[in-house]
Amino acid sequence: MRLEDKVAIITGGANGMGAEEARMFAREGATVVVADMRDEDGEAVVTQIAASGGTGVYVHTDVTSESDWQRLVDQTVSQFGKLNILVNNAGISSTAYADPMDIDGWTHIMDVNATGVFLGTRAAIPAMKEAGGGSIVNISSIMGFVGGEGGHPAYHASKGAVRIFTKAIAVKYGPDGIRANSVHPGFMPPMTTATPQRPQRDEHIRLTPLRRTGEVHEVANGVLFLASDEASFITATELVIDGGFISR
Repeated sequence: MRLEDKVAIITGGANGMGAEEARMFAREGATVVVADMRDEDGEAVVTQIAASGGTGVYVHTDVTSESDWQRLVDQTVSQFGKLNILVNNAGISSTAYADPMDIDGWTHIMDVNATGVFLGTRAAIPAMKEAGGGSIVNISSIMGFVGGEGGHPAYHASKGAVRIFTKAIAVKYGPDGIRANSVHPGFMPPMTTATPQRPQRDEHIRLTPLRRTGEVHEVANGVLFLASDEASFITATELVIDGGFISR
């Protein structure tokens, strides 16, 4: 199995891409710590993992809280002995705030999408050093490369910050055996079906060379690869999983 004897924390693991990553990691032999604020959904994912013969626990976590992060990492190491993988998957969308110049929207989106990644990385690095190295996979977005007319611009700023922050971490902690890479999904069904205007969804598909939205398992496969030892010489890189959207 590709993650045998690995211990992984996945934030935003209660649904969507995070839940798919958690289930996939468990199938590949990892012990998975699902971190989220949606307790019922998070516990359901852990139940699914156990039903399939895997090992997982759920820990209520607010990724904007320093104390929550420290508690999460401490509990993981105390319960399972180490931390090998961190997937910073938690985030909020660009459409969370209607007014693109809303300062509260800017602050909240940046706090969750960018500062949350910083806090998680900071909390995880000492444990990864103790384990002899590790892999950090940060979920950014194609919107970390390009601008867009819809949604709050803080989303683009936050995802761009994640992209460059990942490179800085990879350079700084590479000598400690810690790899850091970012993943940049394109349009996914949960994003586009939640869009109130069908023409906008159709436009996204038209502009994607493969002429469809992505599937969460397609992103999870990329995250799994970067987390695994198969990617042992890959760090500071960007894996774009977008059907070709940003190539236009």
